[in-house]
Amino acid sequence: MKNSLRQIFRSVNFVIGFIIIASILLFIMIYPIFNPGNPLQMIGYNSFIPPGTYFSLYDSLDVTRTYQLRLDNADRARIYAKLRPVDRETIKDWILQYSEYEGSDFHINEEDIDLEYTEGLLQLWWENYDPEIRFPNSTIAERRAFARLDVRIDGIFDFYDKEVWMYFPELGESELVNTVSVMDYVRVDDIANVRVLPLGTDNFGRDMLKQLVSATGTSLIIGLIAGLIATFLGLIMGLLAGYLSGVVDDIIMFFTNLFTVIPGIVLLILISYSIDQAQRGPTTVAIVIGMTSWVWTARSVRAQVLSLRNRDHVNLSRLSGHSLPRIVIKDILPYIASYVVMAFILQVSTGILAEAGLSMLGLGPRTTETATLGLMMNWAMRYSAHLSGAWWAYYPVILVIAAVSFSLNLINTGLDQVFNPQLRD
Repeated sequence: MKNSLRQIFRSVNFVIGFIIIASILLFIMIYPIFNPGNPLQMIGYNSFIPPGTYFSLYDSLDVTRTYQLRLDNADRARIYAKLRPVDRETIKDWILQYSEYEGSDFHINEEDIDLEYTEGLLQLWWENYDPEIRFPNSTIAERRAFARLDVRIDGIFDFYDKEVWMYFPELGESELVNTVSVMDYVRVDDIANVRVLPLGTDNFGRDMLKQLVSATGTSLIIGLIAGLIATFLGLIMGLLAGYLSGVVDDIIMFFTNLFTVIPGIVLLILISYSIDQAQRGPTTVAIVIGMTSWVWTARSVRAQVLSLRNRDHVNLSRLSGHSLPRIVIKDILPYIASYVVMAFILQVSTGILAEAGLSMLGLGPRTTETATLGLMMNWAMRYSAHLSGAWWAYYPVILVIAAVSFSLNLINTGLDQVFNPQLRD
C-alpha cells in the first residue's frame, strides 16, 4: 500500500491534478466562513454590476475625519474619469465625420484615433471642433449632443471645491454642512458600509463569487452522487456479465447495447423533461445522470472480468466450493479495484459536465433553492451577459468547469500510468 501511494505521488499528472482539485475544495470550504449568507440573496438593484470595491456614498458624507493628500497624476486621473466612454466615442464620431467633410483640410484614419489617449482626444477636439459646421444627414439631436460635449470639455480642467448642503423639510431651509476640496481623502475603514465584489454581480444583482463558490460545491456533489451510482451499476452489471456469462451475459449486454445505441444526452433530456421542474432538485438530477451513465463502465468491467474468470486462483476458489459473492469480492474485485477507482473519477467529471449541459438547456435543478455551474451559465446566456460585456458572469464559471474536469482527468491519467502495466513498463 505504501509503495503504491509512493508511486502515485511520484506521477506528475496526478500531483498537478490533485493540487488543483484540492485547492478548489479548500477554497469552497473556507470562503463561506469569511463571507457567510445566502448565495442567492439579491444585493444589487442593477444587473451585472462590474467587479470592484463599493462604498456607500451616503455614509461617506458623514465621515468627519479627512486627510490632505497630494498624489501624483491625481488631476490626470480626474480628467480621464470625467471623459466618459460615451464622450470618447462622440469625439471620435465627430472627428471622423469632419475628416470626410468637403470643406475640411483635415484627414485622419479611424485606426489612428486612440480612445484611451485622453490628451490626444482633447487635442483633436480643441483643434478641429466648430459648432457652425453642419455635416450632411446630421440630426438636430446629434448637433446638440456635440454642443453639450463641447461645454463639458471646456470645464474639464476646473477643479473647484464642492459644497454639501442638507435640506431640512421641517424648516424648509438648506444648510451648508461640508466643503470638499480636491485634496480631501477619507479612509475606506471609516465608511460605515463597504462591500468588495471581486466578481461583481449577476443579472439578478447577486454576488457572483459567493454564488460561484456555492455552485461549485453543489456541482461537485452532483458529480459525486452521479459517479457513485454510475460506477456501482456499471460494476455490478460488468461483474455479473463477465463472471456468469451465458444467458445472464446476453441479457445484460442486450440492455447495455440498447443504452449504447441511444445517445446518453438524449436519454438525459427525455428523462429530465418528463420530471416537473419543482421536483428537479440536485439529488434528482444526479440520480438521473448516474442511471444513464453506467454503460461504458459495465462494458469495461466485463472485459476485465472475462480476462480474470479463468485465472488459476479463481478456478481454485471455484473448485473449493466458495460462493459467488466471495469469489467476486476476494478473487476478482481486488484485481480491478484500481480500474474501478479510475472509472469513478471519470464518472464524476462526466456527471459535472452532464449537469452543466442539462442546465444550459433549461433542464437542470430548480433555480429557486441553489445554484450550480450549469445554472449560472444558463442565467448568463439567458440574460445576454456576453452581449452586455459582463465577462465576469460567465468566464469564471467556464474556468471552474474546465479546472475541475482538467484536474480529475489529470488524476485519472496519473493513476493509469501507475496501475496500467503497459504504460508503467
